[in-house]
Amino acid sequence: MVWLAVIPRTVPRVKLTHLRYLFKMASIETNKNGAAQTIIEKAPWTDEQGIAMKVYQGILLALELFILAIKMNITWTLSIYQFFFPPEPKSVKGEVILITGAGHGMGREMAMRFGRLGGVILCVDINPAGNQKTVELVKEENGKAHAYQCDVTDRDAINALADKIRREVGDVTILINNAGIMPCKPLMDTSEKEIRTVFEVNVLAQLWLIQAFLPRMMERNHGHIVAMSSMAGVVGLRNLVPYCGTKFAVRGLMEALHEELREDKRDFSGIKLTVICPYIVDTGLCKNPKIKFPSLMKIVSPQVAADSIVDAVRRNYAEITIPSSLYYINQICRAMPRKVPLHLKDFLDSGLEAQ
Repeated sequence: MVWLAVIPRTVPRVKLTHLRYLFKMASIETNKNGAAQTIIEKAPWTDEQGIAMKVYQGILLALELFILAIKMNITWTLSIYQFFFPPEPKSVKGEVILITGAGHGMGREMAMRFGRLGGVILCVDINPAGNQKTVELVKEENGKAHAYQCDVTDRDAINALADKIRREVGDVTILINNAGIMPCKPLMDTSEKEIRTVFEVNVLAQLWLIQAFLPRMMERNHGHIVAMSSMAGVVGLRNLVPYCGTKFAVRGLMEALHEELREDKRDFSGIKLTVICPYIVDTGLCKNPKIKFPSLMKIVSPQVAADSIVDAVRRNYAEITIPSSLYYINQICRAMPRKVPLHLKDFLDSGLEAQ
């Protein structure tokens, strides 16, 4: 027992039998009143032995803090290394990739890129014409793709879709929750129906899809879930109050899901999660963008956005912004007093005008 050497000579050393008792002190018992008691609280120690126990606990705490500091420093160093030397992109060949909102915009561009990489693409959209067009574009490049029509706000329809896909194609291994809508007007001008719909499409649909496809990923300890948030899920913007609420919610549910999987006693390390936070993407949703400095805050094309998303999935990034610089700007600003970054926000003067 090396640690005994650091105990002052004025403190009596505990006997070996007492030490064995101490090693069990983390266990909990319940007294008559139902309150939890540790063994230390119940143990018949003398005052001198009690001092020794406190010293013992202090040394254990110091050791745990030392190990924590080592872990945090190693992880921090590794993160800096990976910033300059990103991990190699993983292969998605043969992966069954479901993309919601695949009938146009970023969904279509992602489908084409994943198709080129050898993935089996499942295009899901409520618009059958646009969805079928995406499938044809993937197949024109010798990719594999299937079209499925589904209202993602209908939980029963999603569960039926999941069963159909398992029968016809197999288990979904990469789920990309891309479908979304964006009403753009002041909160007081937004109807109840519009608010309910934006939450159903942008948040609830993602939950229903995760519940439908995550269990098979957990059984195999293999899968990847991608959630489409937004810079409006990082910074609040006028004319987008409900929309911002949905995109903040997406980031929250994905962070909580990560912890739920990480803290589970079973090994789910093979399931990866990625949150995407684009700025303004030219998909047709942003009708009246307001940009004071176009050279600094450029509207991103769906092609550029899709390139960044595919790269983030292949490198297992937990969260990205598009463009990537906004991620670091936000992290720095979040460390400042709340009113300070507002000056930068007013200077940039970017956002969306009401439709």
